[in-house]
Amino acid sequence: MKHHPSPLVLSVVLASLAALAPFAIDTYLPAFPVLESNLGGTSLELQQSLTFYLLPYALMTLWHGAISDSIGRITTIKWGLGVFVLASIGCAFAPNVETLWFFRALQGLSGGAGNVVARAMVRDLFEGPQAQRVMATVQMLFGIAPAVAPIIGGLLLGIHWQAIFIFLALYAGVSLWAAVRYLPETMPKAKRLPLSAKQVIKDYRIIFGDKEFNYVVFALGANFAGFFIYVLASPVFLVKHLGLTEHQFGWMFIPTVFGMVLGSYLAKRAAGQYPQHKVIKVAYLWMAAMVALNLVVCFVLPTNAIYNIVPVALFNIGMALAMPILSLAALDRHPKIRGTAASGQAFIQMLLSTVSAGLIVPLVWYAPSGLALAMAGYLIFGWTMIRQARLLKP
Repeated sequence: MKHHPSPLVLSVVLASLAALAPFAIDTYLPAFPVLESNLGGTSLELQQSLTFYLLPYALMTLWHGAISDSIGRITTIKWGLGVFVLASIGCAFAPNVETLWFFRALQGLSGGAGNVVARAMVRDLFEGPQAQRVMATVQMLFGIAPAVAPIIGGLLLGIHWQAIFIFLALYAGVSLWAAVRYLPETMPKAKRLPLSAKQVIKDYRIIFGDKEFNYVVFALGANFAGFFIYVLASPVFLVKHLGLTEHQFGWMFIPTVFGMVLGSYLAKRAAGQYPQHKVIKVAYLWMAAMVALNLVVCFVLPTNAIYNIVPVALFNIGMALAMPILSLAALDRHPKIRGTAASGQAFIQMLLSTVSAGLIVPLVWYAPSGLALAMAGYLIFGWTMIRQARLLKP
């Protein structure tokens, strides 16, 4: 096993792997109007290119962890990111919407490998409060991606929309190199499990038959989905409702990610200092206050970029504060099949995101108030889940 780099280097490399998913989602959002014109598609058809990415992503996350438990973490990363590079090049040269859908699906099938394996490796490498701090650092760096991605996309759009997908191919290639160069293999051959559909199904019956695991991962996924609907709806929310241009996506993404980074920093500081159940309660109280503020803004005040974006950014502080605790609590339920548990966790998060992209967002993007109601609905669902978990008890 190679010598371990510092926790900061490990955190940066793991975060770069985890951030591939938001880069694949967010970087091309500013290009939607141009893609509609160049590929001969409609707004809804371009919106569904998100679904074509997210659904295969969600389904394949069920396998990435089990595969990494069987063939090793690093080999799984090599295969996943290698295919993602090829799929990104395919997207760049898509002549029509249908071809874009195909290569987006291939991106989705491969893009989750880095995210799932990164989660499992945090827990493989670190214990206790240190694991919580590293997970918070990974999350903090991971949180920068949604802010940077659409800004990069807007700049690359000045060259050509194809440059966006070439950038994704290059990003995945560099992340793959860094993973091979710096990350140790944390699943040695002696600990590997045979890969079979029968065994995977058996493992998932154990994981999803665990009520505590379900409560925690559905709460985690619902909290994230409450914010993510704004990401998915951003081409309509920012351009049509708030009157911004495709080069001004940073107006939303920079403050929302600042909120996520601040929440992650607070989670890092709280690790080992305050009881987890108290941190979770504070996080939910904060999110509830921001959801209430968002509803008031949307139903009482006139539409305004500042008014409508600030509550979403502040919501992310609470979401990010709770996330490392919830994520680690889920992984710790099944330490012997941690890769599979990481897959199950990522699957639920992406399943809720897929439902948002394909069903909920097109129903609620008629006005900022519709998005605010959807955020409130997700928070209520998340709180309903977590209040039944033992994690919330002293």
